[in-house]
Amino acid sequence: MTKFDGGDVVDVVQPRPDLGVLTGQLMRALQDELFATLAAQGHPHVRARHGTVLAYLNADGARATELSARSGQHKQIVGTIVDELVDLGYVRREPDPADRRAKRIVPTAHGLDEIAKAHAILAAIEHRLEHALGEQRFATFREGFEEITHHQRAWRQHRDQPM
Repeated sequence: MTKFDGGDVVDVVQPRPDLGVLTGQLMRALQDELFATLAAQGHPHVRARHGTVLAYLNADGARATELSARSGQHKQIVGTIVDELVDLGYVRREPDPADRRAKRIVPTAHGLDEIAKAHAILAAIEHRLEHALGEQRFATFREGFEEITHHQRAWRQHRDQPM
């Protein structure tokens, strides 16, 4: 890339994007396609933040503390998102059969439809990427990406240990 600086031509070398930039770009690109497709399939009000709950919810539901642990978000954030999803008709709160004092977040029929469609859309995206890279190369990428994610999520446990 060439940059003009006071009449002088200066060559600017663009650094390779770091993992944070690359993962952020990948996440935004996936979310853009996912939520545009979901909107076209009858779920125009679902936003990326709702994935904090919907991506980690199954038909049996879960407690907010479980969703917090699975997603890595604070329980208060999960609670706020659950409130939004209740208002939108995607989930409901029910007494937990194992502990009547606790509540389970359970998807409604509308929520189950969104979850199923989101899974299908993401599977189609992965299939398209696998086709673009080749089956073996995509499998290697995914395996490495999962391993890197696991190691990075464990940074708190290792931050006080000498390198």
